[in-house]
Amino acid sequence: MDFNQSYRSFVLAVAQNPSIKQLVLTRGRNFARRFIAGDTLEEALQAVEALERDRIHAILDLLGEMVTSEAQARQFQREIIRLVQALGERPYPRYVALKLTQLGLDISEDLAFSLMEEILGEARQVGCFVRMDMEDSPRVDATLRMYRRLREAGFENVGVVLQSYLKRTEQDLQALIPLKAPVRIVKGAYKEPPEVAFQDKRLVDAQFVLLCKKALESGLYTAIASHDPRIIQEIKRWTAQMGIGPDRFEFQMLYGVRRDEQKKLAAEGYTVRAYVPYGTDWYPYFSRRIAERPENLLFVARSLIQG
Repeated sequence: MDFNQSYRSFVLAVAQNPSIKQLVLTRGRNFARRFIAGDTLEEALQAVEALERDRIHAILDLLGEMVTSEAQARQFQREIIRLVQALGERPYPRYVALKLTQLGLDISEDLAFSLMEEILGEARQVGCFVRMDMEDSPRVDATLRMYRRLREAGFENVGVVLQSYLKRTEQDLQALIPLKAPVRIVKGAYKEPPEVAFQDKRLVDAQFVLLCKKALESGLYTAIASHDPRIIQEIKRWTAQMGIGPDRFEFQMLYGVRRDEQKKLAAEGYTVRAYVPYGTDWYPYFSRRIAERPENLLFVARSLIQG
């Protein structure tokens, strides 16, 4: 296991400590705002407007995951539909991300499917695309089954995410090619055992580039979700060499991360989207962001010490 993987495993384990969680929730909120647009939909829409001024589009995500009751799932669905309808009243590209465990996937796949059908129906009316985020490895099969069911039900305005650190992902991508599935390629942010996930960062990065190229060669519209300048440069070089135009892919980055690079890519004519999360259930998402880079942990530690 390399340093990056060891660091991530350590941070994600520490983040589960109730005392640490309470400390961050009470004193780390200001730092969290670096990565999170705010608590409310209204704050998130203000962030969208600011991004659009820089020709950067937004992916709006109401934070929340792993609900334990149908009532919670239905409440999240209502809020997501409210988000979709609010986007429908604005002139910007409409794009929403969600997690299926937010909609009760762990309770019942049929429940999650029913709630997704209603969300996608509302989204279709206003020209909104919905991306189903990929969660940890035990939920990959259920998420891919859900995608297939939704496509069979006639929904085209939905996409999936594939994680390059999972050893199964190349096979999963191959299975999605006949569906012409719009895919987002990410590295992966969950703590996974070596039986299912690559532990060496260099191998994860190499798999990421391989998956992006394979998806593009297969004609899939591909969202390249990376902040790594070497990966971004390689995709730019390779697509130019292969004659793959910028209309066939886009770059996606996190809200609050490498803002200058986002502006630069947009100015160069690439489609750029920033993943804009909002909501009060921000701790799990925030923990994964801290686990990505030691610099983030140092920053939040200073913030907590300074109050």
